[in-house]
Amino acid sequence: MAQPVRLNFKGHDGAELAARLDVPAGEVRAYALFAHCFTCSKDVTAARRLAEALTGAGIAVLRFDFTGLGGSGGDFASTNFSSNIADLVKAADFLRAHYEAPRILIGHSLGGAAVLAAAHDVPEAVAVATIGAPADAEHVVRNFGADLDTIREDGRARVTLAGREFTIERQFLDDVEGHTLSDRIGHLKKALLVLHAPRDEVVGIDNATRLFVAARHPKSFVSLDNADHLLSDPRDAAYAAQVIAAWAGRYLDEARPREPDVVEDGVTVTETGLGSFQAMVRSGAHRFLADEPESVGGLDSGPSPYDLLSAALGACTVMTLRMYADRKDIDAPRFSVTVTHGKVHARDCEECSKERKENGGRIDRFERVVTIEGDVDEATRARLLEIADKCPVHRTLEAGAVVVTREEREARDTGRESAD
Repeated sequence: MAQPVRLNFKGHDGAELAARLDVPAGEVRAYALFAHCFTCSKDVTAARRLAEALTGAGIAVLRFDFTGLGGSGGDFASTNFSSNIADLVKAADFLRAHYEAPRILIGHSLGGAAVLAAAHDVPEAVAVATIGAPADAEHVVRNFGADLDTIREDGRARVTLAGREFTIERQFLDDVEGHTLSDRIGHLKKALLVLHAPRDEVVGIDNATRLFVAARHPKSFVSLDNADHLLSDPRDAAYAAQVIAAWAGRYLDEARPREPDVVEDGVTVTETGLGSFQAMVRSGAHRFLADEPESVGGLDSGPSPYDLLSAALGACTVMTLRMYADRKDIDAPRFSVTVTHGKVHARDCEECSKERKENGGRIDRFERVVTIEGDVDEATRARLLEIADKCPVHRTLEAGAVVVTREEREARDTGRESAD
């Protein structure tokens, strides 16, 4: 299951933008940046379904509300297509600084036009996917109807879009008229996937044709059949997401950096800069977040350090039991272990030795509950519990360990040449 992280970053004008990062539970193959449709939010059906499918394929997804929309700050009336592009670049900068630069850019409707315009400023991106995107930003003004003349004459007007009212200023019209996407698409230098529904009544299918013709290879087109513009049917959104995940995989694999010949041992934990405690844990090819609960000032975006220690004990236990069961031909189809941790007074610890109780103080107590599935007799179950106590992590915890700390100093240029 993906780990959702709610966060904020500053947009093009310094306003706080509300965002959500969906991180796969296992290895992160790449990061994707998603741009929602005009006046929508990061939480629309298409965005949620897309994130679910991509995280299932090992791709983390950052989706955010553009300035003045959803949970983001700022004034929507003062925004335009250029500001959307600038917000996207800020989002890519944020990912680059705190996680990794996005290698996939995905945009829905006007968000699709925005990612095409912003792609040049995200050099790490290798693939761009659009869903129901217009071939030019000016297409969006057709939704303003009779209010268009009022905007031009009075400088602004209240426009009803998707059942909600928004203030649109003349500067928005002037801005979109100044944007042409054909040149940017022709020099994209990234793989392009165009997804569009033939019956899209908001952005006609002819837009997909124009995008596809303007782009150079590699490029692909996928029909969304009977889907509506907003992909309001979850099945349509899920299908689009699955297609993007499968399609992007080819380009991610081609662009994947060559693995080093020597892989360093150990686990690396680095602060992300988000919240008070959030950290990215890297172990070989695997990545996940560690954090603290909100009750102690964390973001609750990942397991706490003691949760991880409990997980290590639980994982070691089931692995040890499985090795023993396989070796002894014990018909136990599955083991599971629940580990809880707490600090107790030594004198209250029934399992502690007399010497430990006499030393007093508080100690860490891990309680492990083992579930053994299958038709296993009582004598064998008792033996399996004895074997559980022999797992290496259990022994390490009971025996204690030596922790050596040293500083890793970066190489510094002293400005002097070596005498050697």
